[in-house]
Parts: sequence; structure tokens; C-alpha cells
Amino acid sequence: MRRYFLFLLGLLLLLLVGTQASQAAVLTSSSPATLLLPQPHQLSVTGEPFVLNRAVRLSDPTGSALLASLFNVDGTAEASVNVRCVSADELGTFDYDLPGFENEGYLLSVTPHAITITVASKTGVIRAAQTLMQLAAATGGKYIEGVSITDYPAFKLRGFMHDVGRSFISIEELRKEIDLLSRFKVNAFHWHLTDNQGFRFESKRYPQLNSAAAMTRFAGMFYTQEQCTELEAYAAERGVTIIPEIDMPGHSKAFTTAMGYAMSSNQGRPVLKQLLSELAEAFPLAPYIHIGADEAGTTAAFVNEMSQYIHETLHRRCIVWNPISGVNISTATLPYIDMTEMWSTAGKKISGVPNIDCRYNYVNHFDVFADLVGIYKSNIYYAEQGNSELAGAITALWNDRKTPTERDIICQNNLYANALATSERGWKGGGKQYIETGGTTLPNTGSEWEEFQDWERRFLYYKDTWLSEEPIPYVRQTDVRWRITTPFPNGGDASAVFPPETATDAPLPFSFEYEGTTYGSAVATGAAVYLRHTWGTTVPAFFANPALNTTTYAWTYVYSPIAQEAAALIEFQNYGRSENDRAPDARCWDRKGSRIFLNDTELLPPAWENTGRDINAEVDLRNENFAAREPLAVSLRAGWNKVFIKLPYVPASGVRLNKWMFTFVLTTPDGRQALDNIIYSPSKHSNPDEDAEVWE
Repeated sequence: MRRYFLFLLGLLLLLLVGTQASQAAVLTSSSPATLLLPQPHQLSVTGEPFVLNRAVRLSDPTGSALLASLFNVDGTAEASVNVRCVSADELGTFDYDLPGFENEGYLLSVTPHAITITVASKTGVIRAAQTLMQLAAATGGKYIEGVSITDYPAFKLRGFMHDVGRSFISIEELRKEIDLLSRFKVNAFHWHLTDNQGFRFESKRYPQLNSAAAMTRFAGMFYTQEQCTELEAYAAERGVTIIPEIDMPGHSKAFTTAMGYAMSSNQGRPVLKQLLSELAEAFPLAPYIHIGADEAGTTAAFVNEMSQYIHETLHRRCIVWNPISGVNISTATLPYIDMTEMWSTAGKKISGVPNIDCRYNYVNHFDVFADLVGIYKSNIYYAEQGNSELAGAITALWNDRKTPTERDIICQNNLYANALATSERGWKGGGKQYIETGGTTLPNTGSEWEEFQDWERRFLYYKDTWLSEEPIPYVRQTDVRWRITTPFPNGGDASAVFPPETATDAPLPFSFEYEGTTYGSAVATGAAVYLRHTWGTTVPAFFANPALNTTTYAWTYVYSPIAQEAAALIEFQNYGRSENDRAPDARCWDRKGSRIFLNDTELLPPAWENTGRDINAEVDLRNENFAAREPLAVSLRAGWNKVFIKLPYVPASGVRLNKWMFTFVLTTPDGRQALDNIIYSPSKHSNPDEDAEVWE
């Protein structure tokens, strides 16, 4: 009897534990903490929440305005928020020395009546406050989930850059971007203030620099020194450091036009020093001043003269681009350089100083979908976390090409998705391999697919909430599956027909016989696939090294439970915002002869606003990219719908970088959201798990 009683008791305990575990799993899956972006390093849900919309007693020796703004502060309240400042050693989170950037680690404990934040700096308080903002927003401002968090960045610099010298961005837009991006722990804004087209930083000593006559684009538009100082203070409240740049001696036609002499001339160098003094006064908090010095060709003597002035007279630190044309960068040749910003494949880490990885973060060359995958998968310059010689990464937005509005710049460069993918990688660290090895192709299964899918889920949540007013062309893509054939030789004839076009099988077979050779196919995942990347074999694509004068085919089947009207985002040549590529001819998607069919009916492109035109940098980039036009309306029938794409790879006249790619994803009619309740399957499997069995 006793043994039977113990058996029943054990069974009851087992059921109880199972029920509690099930409840805990439900709590975890529905937890507001699962939406945090970037993800914290250590997080556990601990118990009852901290209710908001009540009086809270705040104790914060750092005086963070951001933290105070989250609560109804009342010194007599029972509920409390307490900031505890300790040494970095006692805090115990990962950190390394990067002059000008404080320890950002924090410990956060949320209980029903008390929130405790433990930090080693004021910046740590700001980071904890940004986490609290996200947790509160996820509940509609009703409560903050009971959590325990240990958090810190793997890389101390996680930034974004605007080239406003070429394409002016209003101060209101910059202010909004700083506010929104900082909520996700982006902590640096690199402000490229001057270029050939315009000198945008106000000089009170040399006002001719800001005259309309000295500018060739957005003439007469610049930022006053007072605006610069105000924006810097606004950014500092949010934990964002502004890095102002006057590019010298290159990219300086606006300077030469206004002054009548070159920057590096005997007359120009004293003027530059006065301009640097004005810049330092307008940015009193900036630990670094960037002097560019990259492409035009200069000398070590010039760079040393300017950087020494920044050091010894202005008492600031100096950043340069890396490489510098004509100068070998080292601590011996350039002793006053404090940091480099690596660009292009030629940029290499310089020993003895911190370096910023910007090599493949030039989003002006990015497409909306595939390049984002590449950046998120990639580690930062071959490292899992930062160190004294590796500061972090910056998303660089060089909009060489004119666009009709600044909103086009934000949208076509997919700023928010790219900046937040880069920032999370900088915060979390890791990344399986560098983009030079990992490329831009999204895996079909496995840990990298799962990690990206989770980032996508969280990003799209914020696209619909905090970022709902922003022009974000990105939609869900991790469920889009394709079959892509081995390329067929077309002899330079883009119209040549091969067996996939004439096959009547449904679904199409995985291989085809043509002239005694078997041509297979493989599965790809994502709304966009690079068959050959913009940078050729430097960045791996779906094909390792495809030959010109070939044709490949891609297809999938889309199951729709009902007949419905939808839209499609379609693109075959993403037009870089720094390229002068010729627009497609009328009724052509690109200059290679790509074609697309839905249920065997050809989908034709829109009327191009620059039809067949040779485009230079001063001709507005208009509707060539899908992000700048209305999505294509399509009709889906109930059941399976066939999407079939023909992709010739032939020389494309008027195109400098002959990338080979395609983009297709179905959306709601307005193009804002991926279409729900459909299944993409190149094998017509209604169960994606069954489809997975034939992926490899």
C-alpha cells in the first residue's frame, strides 16, 4: 500500500512538474523579452512584472534623462528604480579599451516593485534604459516583464554613416534616425559633412564655402554650427557619439570652387586648420574628428600636419580612411592617427590602433534581401568580439546618385534593416565566418538560417511598431524556397530555349537532359539570390564562378488556400546608388534578357521613367529599383501557382558591375508585408518539413 501511495505521489509530482514546465514554455514563447533587439547575452524570466503607469521613486547618480523619461518620477513612491554604480571589475561584463567610448555593460533586475540597474558608467544606464523601453513597448506600456539580464556589447562601436556632402539629409531626418536607431543600441553616427558636391558644415570664418555658387547639388544647403551642437547633445542623451568628418584633401571640389585653391596647397592648409577648430567648437563632445584622406592621393606629411593639429591644438583624436591612396598607414608613418576606418578589400587592420570594419558595409551597393543576409551572417573582420585593435563596424550610406527625395535614400538603401542587422552582430558578436567566405546566400536549414529567421522575426515586429512610419522595403523572406538549375550554355543568345522552358511536368523535375549532358538543380532560400555577386568572386554567391553566355532557371510553386489578389516585389538588376548604369529598355526587366512567368503568363515590368537612358550621377535614380516603385499586382488562384524565372547571363550593355541575381516575393497589395497563409515549395509539398527532405 505504501509503495502504491509513493507511486501515485510520484506520478502526481511528475504531472505537476510537467504542467509547470509547459506553463513556463508558454511564458517563454510569449515573453516580451523574446522581442529584444539586439538580443541580450544572458536573460531569464524571473517572475511577476513591474507595473507601469504609477509613481516611481528614482535613484540615479548618473542623472540619465533617458531613464527618467520612462517613469512617472515621485520621490515618495514605494515602487523604485535604483541605479548602482560599481567598478568595471565588479560589474564583470566583457569590455576592452576604446578611448572615447565608455563601458556599456549592465545588469538588470526587474521585480514587482523594484528595478535595479548595476553599471560601470552612465552609458551603461542608457543601454539598460533602452532595454526597458523595448520591454515596456512590447506590453503597450502597461508593465515590464520580470527579468534578470546580464548584457554588454561584443564590439564597442556600432554605427551608421551618412554622406550628406553629396546628398543633403535634413536635420529633422537625422534627428529621427538617431532617436530610432539608438533604441537598438546603435551608438555612433559618422557624419560625412563635405564632398565634391557641397561643403555642408557652416564656416563662420569662410562663409563662401556654404554659398550656393560653390555647390553642384542641393545648392546652398548646409548645417549651422548651432544645429551641429544641438544634434550632438540630442545624440549624447541616447548614448550616440557623433564622429564629424571633413574629407581632405580629396573629394574637395566644393572647397576649391569656393576658395580658389586646393586643400593641400600652401593657402589651403592654414584654412583647413581653422575649419577644424570651428568643427571642434561645434562638436564639443566629439572624442574623434575624421579627416578622410582616402582616394584622391596625398602624402604622409599632409596627413601628419592635420592629425598633429587635431592632437596637439584641438586635443581630440583623429580618424582616417584605410587605405589612403599614396600613403602607407602605420603608427610609424602616421604617429598622430588614433583610428582607421577600413574600406574596400584593400583596407587591412593596422596594428597599434583601433580599426572600424566598413569593408563590405557600403549599403549603396546592397540589394534589399541577399546582402542583408550576408552582413548578418558575417562576423566583424574575422573576429567573434572586439579588442583594442578592432573597434566595431559602421553601416555606410554613400548615395552618389541623385534621388528625388531623401526618403528615397533611406528606402533604396534599406537603411534600418542594414543598420540594425549590423548593430546586432556588433552587440552579440559571433558570426560563423566572414562575408568573404560565407557570402550572401541564406542557408536552407541549420543554425545560420535559424538565427537569421529569429532576427527577421524581431526586426519585422519593430517595422510594424516603432518603425511603422519609416520607408522599409524589407519583408519576410526566410520561407521563400527555389530550385535553381545548373547553367546551360547559350552561346551569347539570351533568347535561347532550354528544357526547363518546355517541360510540362508538375512539379518540374530536379534534372534535365540537354545535348547528352545532365543539368541538375539545387535548392535556394530567400526573396533574392545572387547567382554572381556585385563584387564577383570576392563575395561568394550561389554559383562559385559562373561563366558568361549561359542561362539558368529558377522556379517555385506557391500554395494559396484561396484565390486572391496580391503583389510581387520583382528585381533582376539592383541599381547601386553609386553606379551610373543604363536603365532597362522598354518591356525589359534588365539588360540581360531576364523573364518571369506566373502560371505560364509572363509578368512584364513597369514603364521605366529612365527607359534605356545612360544615367549619370546627376540624373535622378527613379523607379529602376523595386523599392522606389509600386509593387506589381498579381492574381493567385486557389491551390498551387507556378513561378518560373529565366535568367540569361550575358554581357549587359551600359552596366559596370555585371551582377547576376533575381528578386521575387509575394506581398500584400500595398507591398508592405509578406503575404501570409501561403507556402513556397519547388516540390509542391504542402508541408515544408517534407520539402526539406529533398533540399539536399
